[in-house]
This record gives sequence, structure tokens and C-alpha cells, in this order.
Amino acid sequence: MKAQPPRDKAPAISSDDPVSRFRRVDDPAWHWLEQRDTPDVTAFLEATNRESDRWFAPLDDLVERLYHGHLARRELAVHGLRTPLDHYTVWSETAADADYPVWWRHPNGNPEAAEAFLDLEARAGEHDFLELGDMALSPDEAWLAWTEDTRGDETYTLYLKQLPEGEPSVLLEEIGPEIGWAEDNATLLFTRYDATQRPESVWRLPLAHGRAGEPTLILHEENPEFWLGLGKTRSREWLILESASKDTSESHLIPARAPATPPRCFRARESGVEYALDHRPGHFYVLHNREATHFRLDRLDERRLGEGDPSDHWQPLLDHRDDDTLEGVDAFDWGLVITERDHHEAQVHLRVLELDAGHAITRDERLPLPELPCSLALGDAPHFDTRRLRLREESFILPVTWLEHDLDSGERRVLKQQPIHGDLRPEQLTCERLWATSHDGERVPVSVVMRSNLSGHPLPTLLYGYGAYGEVIDPWFSVARLELLARGAAFAVAHVRGGGDRGEPWYLAGKLEHKANSFHDFLAARDALVEKGLSDGEHIAAYGASAGGLLVSASLNLAPDAFCAAVLDVPFVDVLRTMENPDLPLTTAEYTEWGDPREPEAHRRIRDYSPLDNLSAQPWPAVFLQGSWHDTRVPYWEPAKLYARLTELGRQDSLRDRPILLRTDMSAGHGGASGRFKAWHDNARQDAFILWALGLEGREG
Repeated sequence: MKAQPPRDKAPAISSDDPVSRFRRVDDPAWHWLEQRDTPDVTAFLEATNRESDRWFAPLDDLVERLYHGHLARRELAVHGLRTPLDHYTVWSETAADADYPVWWRHPNGNPEAAEAFLDLEARAGEHDFLELGDMALSPDEAWLAWTEDTRGDETYTLYLKQLPEGEPSVLLEEIGPEIGWAEDNATLLFTRYDATQRPESVWRLPLAHGRAGEPTLILHEENPEFWLGLGKTRSREWLILESASKDTSESHLIPARAPATPPRCFRARESGVEYALDHRPGHFYVLHNREATHFRLDRLDERRLGEGDPSDHWQPLLDHRDDDTLEGVDAFDWGLVITERDHHEAQVHLRVLELDAGHAITRDERLPLPELPCSLALGDAPHFDTRRLRLREESFILPVTWLEHDLDSGERRVLKQQPIHGDLRPEQLTCERLWATSHDGERVPVSVVMRSNLSGHPLPTLLYGYGAYGEVIDPWFSVARLELLARGAAFAVAHVRGGGDRGEPWYLAGKLEHKANSFHDFLAARDALVEKGLSDGEHIAAYGASAGGLLVSASLNLAPDAFCAAVLDVPFVDVLRTMENPDLPLTTAEYTEWGDPREPEAHRRIRDYSPLDNLSAQPWPAVFLQGSWHDTRVPYWEPAKLYARLTELGRQDSLRDRPILLRTDMSAGHGGASGRFKAWHDNARQDAFILWALGLEGREG
């Protein structure tokens, strides 16, 4: 099905490789790599980084060309969209040579009085890593609270400053990222983790003149499969504390102006029932899947809150439909904006419902789309009474565009569009949507983008996949991708089951006992690209990150000859062993996604696809693995074990020109480097490997 990259193009690997030096006869599975504090662990990872550097040395010039080509195509000085709040207009600016933004504001109507109020570039100067967890302005816009992670392990410190020039003070350490203000301007809400880094509790922190009092526990979640989150209704009248697992949710309400009020459970959890809330004065809106697999929308008179089971009093607004999934509800004083997804076209839509005083629908229409397929989302809308909606649009060939849509006139005004420089313009690209037929006859959407002047010819192709947690991979524009497209590659996305691309049924058909559908869908997408004449079957590389790494790795175990290479970024590949360890972060919360291996049938099912448990003598293609030392979601040892095991299997393979490479970022977490320039350089290295594997490393962009 494929040919390996030519032998004379494969940079050599040292015979003194790390696997030979660190192999332990009594531990063929390499489980010793889980012992983080053992000196041999860091020595092994540093050795694999040196080996990776040696392999990439002949491609260093290509890496630099890709990196600088990327810089030349994008606007390095970035000015964020200005958002008017009640008193100030706020926005961010990132200098051309900066990694991080500076946040600015000016009094509404007085842009000459601009002042900086949070300089993340300056704050990052003291750290190798910095990630902003959350940032929240007090309702009176006089105080700023934010959380920072400076290790990459997703553990945060809470800061507070008086605006604009107050000195930041540390309020709390070792908390979760989420924070929220009550409407009294004197109370912050935050979350804390348990030992497995599950947000298990919500706390109230009183503030007086910038000083914090003693935190008070508001809500604690005992069930290890549930985690807590914070929110506020758009009406700003209610704080929402949500407890949720992967398939069940429960919301608790606190009056936003009386945050010391004990939380009230809106509706007690019911296994398998998910619901989300928003609010207009007098009414709650409940988006739920109770007896409605694809979700429906009901409303509750606020006066009935607390009268037994609220579902006894729900009034229908939008019924369940077979062809669409309702994904979100946003309330305004005039009505609602509904986010919904068409199952047949795998396309998101925004639907506007205007309501009269009697709650009759006086307007029901979908907002226009720029093209198909595309992404469309509601942007910041801090004012409850606004009739000018901010929208965010993009596609594989449309750069990110922010629009203002006037509900009264229908006028659409472009507020900002991502500028693109260089010789490959968005209008020189073409995007196609095709449908692959999977092993069971299901139709799987596949998106592919390429240069228009190369359309009609089978192209070397990078195939991307994720397929888990119901995550939707809607079309997105990528400046870095232009470097691949300019050199003659195509980029494709397999919208496999397990994701949410075709709504809730698509997710359910790719989780738990149906997980194998995801792998078959990915391979079917690969074959469809070849059969339709879009991709060169000898030169297709695969890419997967995190759960996408599971997707690609399991697909390679099923069909190792399907791809000429694979990039696996922080890949989740030791599925069975991870799910058997409830002490690891996130494991218990994942039972409803993968299954609880304490149950024999779930154990067998996971065992049958877990990539590390299904390696065989069949040689994989060339592989570039990437891990992060501080990753709490997919520990560094998962890609490291896969590297070691594949390397050992490769010794039984006569084709030693199939490199197995591992690179571990020793200062980052699950998302990789925090600074944009380092992240772009890491991406250039990754793309150099892909171009080498596709036989395009000699092409110029």
C-alpha cells in the first residue's frame, strides 16, 4: 500500500542508541520509565533527545526555512479585537518580537486614554514556561484576577491587582485554573484539585481592599468520575456550579449578588442525562438529552425553581430532531442563539430565536455561512441587550474573520480578519469534502485542502485525526500549514466516529464498546483519498495528538503499511495500564469514555486496542514521537515506552531506514511550549519530518 522513504534520504541513526544502553532484561515493557525521580529516567530522555537532534541534523536547514517561512507569512504584531464592556474597552496586543500579549483598556469613548493592565510578556521573563489559566475582571472593572501555571503541570496560582497600576498580589497557590467573580465585586470563586488533579471542590474567597479572607467551601464532589466547573448566566443574575462526568451532569445555582447563599441544586443528577443552563429574567433555559438523544430545549418559569423535580414543569421550546444535535444555548434579553449541528453535512449552524413576552417564537432563522464546510461561533457578547452579534468564521481556506451581524438590518460588517502574507494566498487554495465508506457501511466525512493548481493530481498527503470525547474538528485555517501546501502536499482531516462532527450519534458510535469504529473510519478515510485520486497512496503520513495519538497508533497496529510515516504528539498509547491506575490524574473521570477495566468485558475491549498492548513484529513506518515532562494528562512515559518498544521491534526488521524518534520537552506540559516562537519552531521540526517522509523535503515553498 505504500513505499518507505528512499534509503538514501534517511539520516543515519547511531548504533549506540538509548534503547541499547538503558534496556533492562527484567522489564521488557519498560515500566521502569514511570519512576520519575530515578536518574536513569531523565538520562534516557536526554539521550533520546540527543539522538533525535542527530537524526534531524541533515534537516536543520529545512527546519529553519520552514520556521522563517512561517514567520514571513503571518502578521507578527497582533492587535486583538476590542471589546467594549460597561465602563472600559479591552483588548490585547502582542509585539512583533514577543511571545505573550499585553492586555490594554481605555474608558469607553476615550481611546486616547489607553493603559496597559496585564503584561504577560514581562511576567513570562522569569519562567521557562507560562500559561494563563483564566482571567476575570470584577463587574465594576476595578479589579483583575487571574491564574498562572509556570511549570506546565496545570496547577495554578491566583493573582489579584487593582487596576490599572496596582501591584499583583498572590492570593492562593496550588488551585485549579477556573475563577469567577460574584456580582458584589468582593467575592471570587475558584476550584481545588484532589490527589488525581480532579477539580473536586468549589470555594468562595471574600475580598476587602485587595486582601483575601479565609476561603469557604461551597461544594464538594465525592464521586471520582465527576469534576466541578464554574460559570455565570449571561444575564449575570446566577452563578452556576456544574458537576459533570462524561455522560451525566448536575448544576447548582447561587444568586450572583448574594454569593454567600448556599447553592441550590437545579435538578439532581440522573445517570446518562446531561443538561446545560442559561437564563433570562423570569426564565431558565434547559438544553438536555433526557429522552432526547440529540438534545432538546425546554424552559422553566423561575418561580417554579425548587418545586420538586423541575422537569415536571419544563415547557418545550425546541423538540428533539433526528437530523440535528443541539450543542449550546446563549440567552439575550430579546431571545436565544442556538448552536446546532447538521448530522448529514457535519456542519455547525447558529440559529436565532426571538421571543415575545408570552414566549412565542417571533423569529427563527439560521445565520448565513461563508462557505461549506466552515466553522462558525458566537464571539464575545458581554452586553445582555445587544442586537449586534459578534461572530467568528474560518475554514481551511478562509482566515479567521470576526464579523458583526446586525439583527435588525441584517448587515454584516467585518471587524477584523487574520492577515496572510507571502506568495501562497488563501484564494489559491481549494477545499473538498468527500465521504469514505467504513467497514460497516457508515459514511465518514473527510475534508482535504490543497493548492488549486495541483487539484486533480494525487498528492502526498498528511492525514489528521482525533475522534474522542465528542470533540468536533471543524475546519480551521493554519498559517503553518501553508508551508506544507506550498511544497505540494495536501492536508486532510478524517472526521471519525468518537468525535462530534456529525452530532451526538457520531460521538456515541465511537466510544466504549464502539471505539474500534474510530480506527476503521481513519483507515477508510485514507483509502477514500487514494480511491478518489486526491492522494498518492505511496506517500500518506498520519498525525495524531493525545487521544488522536491513540487513534493513529491503533490504526497502525491494524494496518502498518497504510502510511509512510506518523507523527504522534503526546500520544495516549498505554491505555489499559493507565485506566487500571485510579491514582493517575483524570483516570477515574475517563471510565465513561473508555470503560472501567475492573469490569471484565471493558478490560478485554481496552486490551484489544490499547496500542502498547498490541504491538507485533509487523514493522511500523517512520515515527516521530513527542512528549512533555510536566504533562499530567498523558505522562511522558507513554511516548517513551512506545519509542523503546518500537525500537526493539525494529531490530527484527531489515528495513532499518524507518526511524523511530522521540523528543521530550523537559519544560512543558500537555499543550507543548507556551511561548509562540518556540511553539512555531517545534512545529517547523515536525513539518520537516513530514516533508522528508512525503519525499518533499527538497521542494521550496
